[in-house]
Amino acid sequence: MKLYRTDLAMERTVHPEGPGEGIRLEEQKLGAMTTTWVRVETEDAARRIGKARGVYWTLHHPALPSLGPQERLPVAREIVNVLTRMLPPSGDVLVLGLGNRRMTADALGSRVSDRVLVTRHMKEGRFRPVSAIAPGVLGVTGIESAELTRALAEHIKPAAIIAVDALAAMDTEHICTTVQLTDTGIRPGSGVGNHRAGITQEAMGVPVIALGIPMVVYASTIIRDGLRHILADEEGENADAMAEKLAENALEDFVVTPRAIDELVDGLADVLALALNTATQPQCTMEELAYYLH
Repeated sequence: MKLYRTDLAMERTVHPEGPGEGIRLEEQKLGAMTTTWVRVETEDAARRIGKARGVYWTLHHPALPSLGPQERLPVAREIVNVLTRMLPPSGDVLVLGLGNRRMTADALGSRVSDRVLVTRHMKEGRFRPVSAIAPGVLGVTGIESAELTRALAEHIKPAAIIAVDALAAMDTEHICTTVQLTDTGIRPGSGVGNHRAGITQEAMGVPVIALGIPMVVYASTIIRDGLRHILADEEGENADAMAEKLAENALEDFVVTPRAIDELVDGLADVLALALNTATQPQCTMEELAYYLH
């Protein structure tokens, strides 16, 4: 339905008859964590679910927002394992912290970039060259993030770009509990209907890995979930239709975020930054990097 926008590929594949041809799904349970691989293999499948061809990996942990520093390490390690597979084995890495740092629910990218271990200026051979920047948003800078990124890429010639951004989800259970990694790049704002120029390999000339966590959900989605609970004995389509009717006009563009978003963003930024630092600097232990993060 048009009201339920999402950046998560796994949510786009949910259908009573399965994901359909051209899409492969693999799910694995790791203790409290659930990891899902979504591989969009054909252009027809990409058009059907509205996601580019490529690989999408998600990690869901229902208690992720409340995990302590030591409890976050297994989550960070799982992210490192996948990120390492997607990254080229050598060469400079440019980390982009996307979003508006003045809006807490959209500040995940900038807070992660602030915590990245930048090493491009160092002459020691021990560290892989990494640079990080938070380019801001068009409404603040007057410049598209994609334009700034392309100019930077042409100048520093990274082997890969990692774009970090806050995402939107279609299921309230995925807010602040789910990490998505993809090799397809990113189109900032697409999950909330604010489409911006894409930061992709085709546009930048180098591989672009997108990393994010859903921080917002539409009010219409919350209405739908509430109605599904109330109408537990009814068909799900009834709740969808009623939610669309209730949310029409007044609530269609309302985006909701958790009340404790300030604390949540900081904790989740720590998890992503720790994973990024470990994946780009494998000669350091995660424990060392966690210590220097603070």
